[in-house]
Amino acid sequence: MDYLDLGPYGHAQGTIRLPGSKSISNRVLLLAALAEGDTAISNLLDSDDTRVMLDALAALGVKVARDGERCIVSGTRGAFTAKTADLFLGNAGTAVRPLTAALAVNGGNYRVHGVPRMHERPIGDLVDGLRQIGARIDYEANEGYPPLRIRPGTLAVDAPIRVRGDVSSQFLTALLMALPLVRTQSGTTVIEVDGELISKPYIEITIRLMARFGVMVEREDEGWQRFTVPAGARYQSPGSIRVEGDASSASYFLAAGALGGGPVRVEGVGRASIQGDVAFAEALGRMGANVAMGEDWIEVRGIGHDHGRLEAIEMDCNLIPDAAMTIAVAALAADGTTRLTNIGSWRVKETDRIAAMATELRKLGATVEEGPDWLALTPPGVRGAAAQLVPNAAIDTYDDHRMAMCFSLASLLGVPVRINDPKCVAKTFPDYFDRFKTLVAR
Repeated sequence: MDYLDLGPYGHAQGTIRLPGSKSISNRVLLLAALAEGDTAISNLLDSDDTRVMLDALAALGVKVARDGERCIVSGTRGAFTAKTADLFLGNAGTAVRPLTAALAVNGGNYRVHGVPRMHERPIGDLVDGLRQIGARIDYEANEGYPPLRIRPGTLAVDAPIRVRGDVSSQFLTALLMALPLVRTQSGTTVIEVDGELISKPYIEITIRLMARFGVMVEREDEGWQRFTVPAGARYQSPGSIRVEGDASSASYFLAAGALGGGPVRVEGVGRASIQGDVAFAEALGRMGANVAMGEDWIEVRGIGHDHGRLEAIEMDCNLIPDAAMTIAVAALAADGTTRLTNIGSWRVKETDRIAAMATELRKLGATVEEGPDWLALTPPGVRGAAAQLVPNAAIDTYDDHRMAMCFSLASLLGVPVRINDPKCVAKTFPDYFDRFKTLVAR
């Protein structure tokens, strides 16, 4: 197995220009493909997840060209020209879920599949929602999971579409993005969410990007339970669009600033961001770090306590599920027990992240408890003193990019650490470790 040895590092300082957001990149690619007109996309993320989306769009007949650093997508006016395709989508949830919905209303014969872990990630709630409007989708193997066979169906929207909101927000995102392609008798289309909607900021990203492409989704109440797609909605290219920096990726560098003294500045996200993960900076502030923010940047300096330790926190992580993993590793430098709640979605990500985080944090000496949707950890050592982490821990990454990136931060806590299979970061941030090393010094 490939591995990378890091640290121990004594300081972190510098500036990082963030790569494009994965969540925004794949949404914009699909919306551009479904729109009328050409869309020039700048700062598009170049990673495994965006490449599988680009490959899938090409297989569906979408024309994509490069113009310097811009990606030019020629829209299909809502109808892919290829009516038959076999699409391998790796482990990219931001590709599998929205594409499944778009294909289900496109009137073709398609197969959607991915790596073995993708075939363990649930998609049944999305399929159930699509079947309510007449989509024909069959499971090849296990009920509720890919691989999928999609066939032409007779579509009709006669009543509100109901979808669960407590497993993955990507199911609602996929339905919202596909419904402007469905013609209805009544005109408007309504989606009603059963249960609490998790990861609400990702739905906000979807709605705001759809608006950029001319479709204004109405959210009818403060409970995030009812959404309306207006009659006659059609996607129109905005001409050009820039992808924001990835706020989830920003969390690793910001935490490095808190743990390694700083200042560390990330550019590409800030107060003007549409991504919920910018709230990670607020969490660092609660833990004692010094945080400053502009419209397009965030800067973090070291811990604001004389004893040099962060403060443990209890946090509902519903709004920042991905960046919450970084809090768990930063909490190794905190006094007391940090408790992260409302993270049930971790169970169905690239790996079971609750179980994986608990296992790897224990390798570093932490005491960890876990539940169905929560995790609590206490670092080793005496309260108020430096954490006595286990040196040379070999961190397994479970083919999960975020496991590799967040555990790199342990190298700033006085011990060397080994990251197994570091190349898994290619999913969203291929040169992450090169960037990380520009900030740290022994």
